[in-house]
Amino acid sequence: MPSSPLRYEVNDAVATITLDRPDALNALDLEMGRALFDAALTADEDRSVRCVVVTGAGKSFCAGGDVKSFHDNIDQVGKLMKELTTYLHGAISRLTRSAKPFLTAVNGVAAGGGMSLALSGDLVIASESARFSLAYARIGATPDGSSSYFLPRLIGVRRAIELHYLNRTLSAQEALEWGLISRVHADANFRDEVNKLARELAQGPTLAFGRAKELFHRSTSESFETQMELEAQAIAASGRTEDLRNAVAAFVRKEKPRFEGK
Repeated sequence: MPSSPLRYEVNDAVATITLDRPDALNALDLEMGRALFDAALTADEDRSVRCVVVTGAGKSFCAGGDVKSFHDNIDQVGKLMKELTTYLHGAISRLTRSAKPFLTAVNGVAAGGGMSLALSGDLVIASESARFSLAYARIGATPDGSSSYFLPRLIGVRRAIELHYLNRTLSAQEALEWGLISRVHADANFRDEVNKLARELAQGPTLAFGRAKELFHRSTSESFETQMELEAQAIAASGRTEDLRNAVAAFVRKEKPRFEGK
Protein backbone atom coordinates (compact mmCIF):
# COMPACT_ATOMS: atom_id res chain seq x y z
CA MET A 1 0.00 0.00 0.00
CA PRO A 2 1.51 3.39 -0.97
CA SER A 3 2.53 5.70 1.84
CA SER A 4 0.64 8.93 2.46
CA PRO A 5 2.16 12.09 0.94
CA LEU A 6 1.67 13.91 4.24
CA ARG A 7 1.57 13.28 7.97
CA TYR A 8 -1.22 14.49 10.25
CA GLU A 9 -0.60 14.60 14.00
CA VAL A 10 -2.38 16.21 16.95
CA ASN A 11 -0.54 17.07 20.18
CA ASP A 12 -1.45 19.58 22.89
CA ALA A 13 -4.46 20.76 20.84
CA VAL A 14 -2.16 21.55 17.86
CA ALA A 15 -2.73 19.78 14.53
CA THR A 16 0.49 19.57 12.50
CA ILE A 17 0.20 18.85 8.79
CA THR A 18 3.59 17.84 7.39
CA LEU A 19 4.01 17.64 3.62
CA ASP A 20 5.99 14.43 3.28
CA ARG A 21 7.55 13.96 -0.16
CA PRO A 22 11.07 15.06 0.80
CA ASP A 23 12.71 13.35 -2.20
CA ALA A 24 10.54 15.57 -4.45
CA LEU A 25 11.02 18.66 -2.25
CA ASN A 26 7.40 18.14 -1.13
CA ALA A 27 6.12 19.12 -4.57
CA LEU A 28 2.35 19.18 -4.99
CA ASP A 29 0.85 16.44 -7.13
CA LEU A 30 -2.79 15.34 -7.19
CA GLU A 31 -2.32 12.85 -4.36
CA MET A 32 -0.71 15.52 -2.18
CA GLY A 33 -3.43 18.03 -3.08
CA ARG A 34 -6.22 15.63 -2.11
CA ALA A 35 -4.47 14.71 1.14
CA LEU A 36 -3.88 18.36 2.05
CA PHE A 37 -7.53 19.22 1.43
CA ASP A 38 -8.66 16.28 3.56
CA ALA A 39 -6.27 17.24 6.37
CA ALA A 40 -7.52 20.84 6.31
CA LEU A 41 -11.13 19.66 6.65
CA THR A 42 -10.20 17.26 9.44
CA ALA A 43 -8.37 19.93 11.43
CA ASP A 44 -11.16 22.45 10.98
CA GLU A 45 -13.86 20.02 12.12
CA ASP A 46 -11.97 18.56 15.11
CA ARG A 47 -13.11 20.56 18.13
CA SER A 48 -10.10 19.36 20.14
CA VAL A 49 -7.79 21.14 17.67
CA ARG A 50 -7.21 24.79 18.56
CA CYS A 51 -4.28 25.64 16.28
CA VAL A 52 -3.08 24.29 12.90
CA VAL A 53 0.50 24.19 11.61
CA VAL A 54 1.54 23.34 8.04
CA THR A 55 5.20 22.51 7.42
CA GLY A 56 7.42 20.33 5.24
CA ALA A 57 9.51 17.22 5.82
CA GLY A 58 13.22 17.27 5.12
CA LYS A 59 15.00 20.37 3.84
CA SER A 60 12.12 21.90 1.89
CA PHE A 61 8.75 23.39 2.74
CA CYS A 62 7.22 22.90 -0.71
CA ALA A 63 8.71 23.36 -4.18
CA GLY A 64 5.31 24.08 -5.73
CA GLY A 65 3.49 22.07 -8.35
CA ASP A 66 5.04 18.77 -9.43
CA VAL A 67 6.45 19.81 -12.82
CA LYS A 68 7.25 16.19 -13.70
CA SER A 69 3.55 15.33 -13.45
CA PHE A 70 2.80 18.31 -15.72
CA HIS A 71 5.28 16.94 -18.27
CA ASP A 72 3.88 13.41 -18.04
CA ASN A 73 0.36 14.74 -18.70
CA ILE A 74 1.21 17.61 -21.04
CA ASP A 75 -1.71 16.95 -23.42
CA GLN A 76 -4.16 17.27 -20.48
CA VAL A 77 -2.12 19.66 -18.37
CA GLY A 78 -4.86 22.31 -18.21
CA LYS A 79 -7.30 19.78 -16.76
CA LEU A 80 -4.63 18.53 -14.35
CA MET A 81 -3.87 22.06 -13.15
CA LYS A 82 -7.56 22.80 -12.61
CA GLU A 83 -7.97 19.64 -10.55
CA LEU A 84 -4.84 20.30 -8.51
CA THR A 85 -5.81 23.90 -7.79
CA THR A 86 -9.29 22.75 -6.77
CA TYR A 87 -7.74 20.79 -3.91
CA LEU A 88 -4.99 23.30 -3.10
CA HIS A 89 -7.36 26.27 -3.12
CA GLY A 90 -9.92 24.34 -1.09
CA ALA A 91 -7.31 23.56 1.57
CA ILE A 92 -5.99 27.14 1.70
CA SER A 93 -9.50 28.58 1.84
CA ARG A 94 -10.53 26.23 4.63
CA LEU A 95 -7.42 26.97 6.72
CA THR A 96 -7.50 30.72 6.10
CA ARG A 97 -11.23 30.99 6.83
CA SER A 98 -11.03 28.66 9.83
CA ALA A 99 -11.63 30.26 13.21
CA LYS A 100 -8.49 28.50 14.44
CA PRO A 101 -5.02 30.08 14.29
CA PHE A 102 -3.18 28.82 11.19
CA LEU A 103 0.62 28.87 11.12
CA THR A 104 2.93 28.00 8.25
CA ALA A 105 6.38 26.84 9.35
CA VAL A 106 8.68 27.36 6.36
CA ASN A 107 11.72 25.15 6.84
CA GLY A 108 13.42 25.54 3.46
CA VAL A 109 12.48 26.18 -0.16
CA ALA A 110 9.02 27.67 -0.68
CA ALA A 111 8.51 28.07 -4.42
CA GLY A 112 5.50 28.48 -6.70
CA GLY A 113 2.42 27.03 -5.04
CA GLY A 114 4.61 26.31 -2.02
CA MET A 115 5.30 30.02 -1.58
CA SER A 116 1.61 30.71 -2.04
CA LEU A 117 0.70 28.14 0.61
CA ALA A 118 3.34 29.56 2.95
CA LEU A 119 2.06 33.14 2.64
CA SER A 120 -1.55 32.14 3.34
CA GLY A 121 -0.81 31.45 7.01
CA ASP A 122 -2.11 33.79 9.69
CA LEU A 123 1.48 33.84 10.92
CA VAL A 124 4.42 32.74 8.77
CA ILE A 125 7.47 31.46 10.66
CA ALA A 126 10.63 30.77 8.68
CA SER A 127 13.97 29.17 9.35
CA GLU A 128 17.10 31.14 8.48
CA SER A 129 17.72 28.82 5.54
CA ALA A 130 14.23 29.35 4.05
CA ARG A 131 14.01 30.77 0.55
CA PHE A 132 10.96 32.23 -1.20
CA SER A 133 10.41 32.31 -4.95
CA LEU A 134 7.24 32.59 -7.04
CA ALA A 135 8.93 30.56 -9.81
CA TYR A 136 5.81 30.40 -12.02
CA ALA A 137 7.35 32.39 -14.89
CA ARG A 138 10.11 29.80 -15.08
CA ILE A 139 7.63 27.42 -16.71
CA GLY A 140 5.49 30.10 -18.38
CA ALA A 141 2.74 29.92 -15.74
CA THR A 142 0.76 32.42 -13.69
CA PRO A 143 0.34 32.47 -9.88
CA ASP A 144 -2.12 30.29 -8.00
CA GLY A 145 -2.66 29.24 -4.40
CA SER A 146 -3.86 32.72 -3.30
CA SER A 147 -0.56 34.53 -3.94
CA SER A 148 -2.19 37.03 -6.33
CA TYR A 149 -4.54 37.91 -3.44
CA PHE A 150 -2.05 38.12 -0.59
CA LEU A 151 1.05 39.54 -2.28
CA PRO A 152 -0.42 42.90 -3.40
CA ARG A 153 -1.94 43.34 0.06
CA LEU A 154 1.31 42.50 1.83
CA ILE A 155 3.90 44.24 -0.36
CA GLY A 156 2.03 46.20 -3.06
CA VAL A 157 1.33 45.53 -6.71
CA ARG A 158 4.71 46.71 -8.03
CA ARG A 159 6.78 44.38 -5.86
CA ALA A 160 4.37 41.51 -6.54
CA ILE A 161 4.89 42.00 -10.28
CA GLU A 162 8.65 42.17 -9.76
CA LEU A 163 8.66 38.83 -7.98
CA HIS A 164 6.75 37.21 -10.84
CA TYR A 165 8.56 38.84 -13.77
CA LEU A 166 12.12 38.44 -12.46
CA ASN A 167 11.83 35.13 -10.57
CA ARG A 168 13.59 36.86 -7.70
CA THR A 169 14.41 34.60 -4.75
CA LEU A 170 14.13 36.18 -1.31
CA SER A 171 16.05 35.00 1.71
CA ALA A 172 14.17 34.60 4.97
CA GLN A 173 15.63 37.88 6.22
CA GLU A 174 14.61 39.70 3.03
CA ALA A 175 11.10 38.25 3.25
CA LEU A 176 10.91 39.50 6.84
CA GLU A 177 12.08 42.99 5.85
CA TRP A 178 9.52 43.09 3.02
CA GLY A 179 6.72 42.19 5.44
CA LEU A 180 5.97 38.83 3.83
CA ILE A 181 6.59 36.75 6.93
CA SER A 182 6.23 37.12 10.69
CA ARG A 183 9.41 35.75 12.28
CA VAL A 184 12.74 34.12 11.45
CA HIS A 185 14.48 31.60 13.70
CA ALA A 186 17.83 29.87 13.50
CA ASP A 187 17.63 26.45 11.89
CA ALA A 188 18.86 24.76 15.06
CA ASN A 189 15.90 25.84 17.20
CA PHE A 190 13.32 26.44 14.46
CA ARG A 191 11.08 23.47 15.29
CA ASP A 192 11.15 24.22 19.01
CA GLU A 193 10.15 27.84 18.40
CA VAL A 194 7.29 26.84 16.08
CA ASN A 195 5.99 24.30 18.60
CA LYS A 196 6.24 26.84 21.41
CA LEU A 197 4.27 29.44 19.48
CA ALA A 198 1.63 26.94 18.33
CA ARG A 199 1.04 25.71 21.89
CA GLU A 200 0.80 29.31 23.10
CA LEU A 201 -1.86 30.11 20.51
CA ALA A 202 -3.75 26.87 21.21
CA GLN A 203 -4.03 27.92 24.86
CA GLY A 204 -5.21 31.42 23.97
CA PRO A 205 -8.68 32.91 23.36
CA THR A 206 -9.24 31.00 20.13
CA LEU A 207 -12.84 32.19 19.69
CA ALA A 208 -11.62 35.79 19.81
CA PHE A 209 -8.74 34.93 17.45
CA GLY A 210 -11.19 33.55 14.90
CA ARG A 211 -13.48 36.58 15.03
CA ALA A 212 -10.52 38.94 14.78
CA LYS A 213 -9.17 37.07 11.76
CA GLU A 214 -12.51 37.39 10.01
CA LEU A 215 -12.63 41.12 10.78
CA PHE A 216 -9.14 41.71 9.39
CA HIS A 217 -9.90 39.84 6.16
CA ARG A 218 -13.23 41.60 5.64
CA SER A 219 -11.69 45.03 6.24
CA THR A 220 -10.23 45.13 2.73
CA SER A 221 -13.67 45.14 1.11
CA GLU A 222 -15.98 46.89 3.60
CA SER A 223 -16.70 50.57 4.18
CA PHE A 224 -15.50 52.34 7.33
CA GLU A 225 -18.93 52.39 9.01
CA THR A 226 -19.75 48.80 8.00
CA GLN A 227 -16.45 47.60 9.41
CA MET A 228 -17.13 49.30 12.74
CA GLU A 229 -20.58 47.70 12.86
CA LEU A 230 -18.97 44.31 12.27
CA GLU A 231 -16.57 45.10 15.10
CA ALA A 232 -19.46 45.95 17.40
CA GLN A 233 -21.22 42.69 16.58
CA ALA A 234 -18.06 40.62 17.02
CA ILE A 235 -17.06 42.09 20.37
CA ALA A 236 -20.63 41.68 21.65
CA ALA A 237 -20.50 38.03 20.57
CA SER A 238 -17.21 37.72 22.46
CA GLY A 239 -18.99 39.04 25.53
CA ARG A 240 -21.29 36.03 25.45
CA THR A 241 -18.42 33.53 25.66
CA GLU A 242 -17.24 31.76 28.78
CA ASP A 243 -13.69 32.68 27.81
CA LEU A 244 -14.33 36.42 28.12
CA ARG A 245 -16.33 36.12 31.33
CA ASN A 246 -13.68 33.96 32.96
CA ALA A 247 -10.85 36.20 31.73
CA VAL A 248 -12.56 39.35 33.03
CA ALA A 249 -12.99 37.70 36.44
CA ALA A 250 -9.35 36.58 36.40
CA PHE A 251 -8.24 40.12 35.51
CA VAL A 252 -10.12 41.55 38.49
CA ARG A 253 -8.56 38.92 40.76
CA LYS A 254 -5.14 39.64 39.21
CA GLU A 255 -4.85 36.03 38.07
CA LYS A 256 -3.73 34.56 34.76
CA PRO A 257 -6.78 33.75 32.57
CA ARG A 258 -7.43 30.24 31.29
CA PHE A 259 -9.09 29.95 27.89
CA GLU A 260 -10.95 26.85 26.75
CA GLY A 261 -12.49 27.96 23.48
CA LYS A 262 -16.01 28.17 24.91
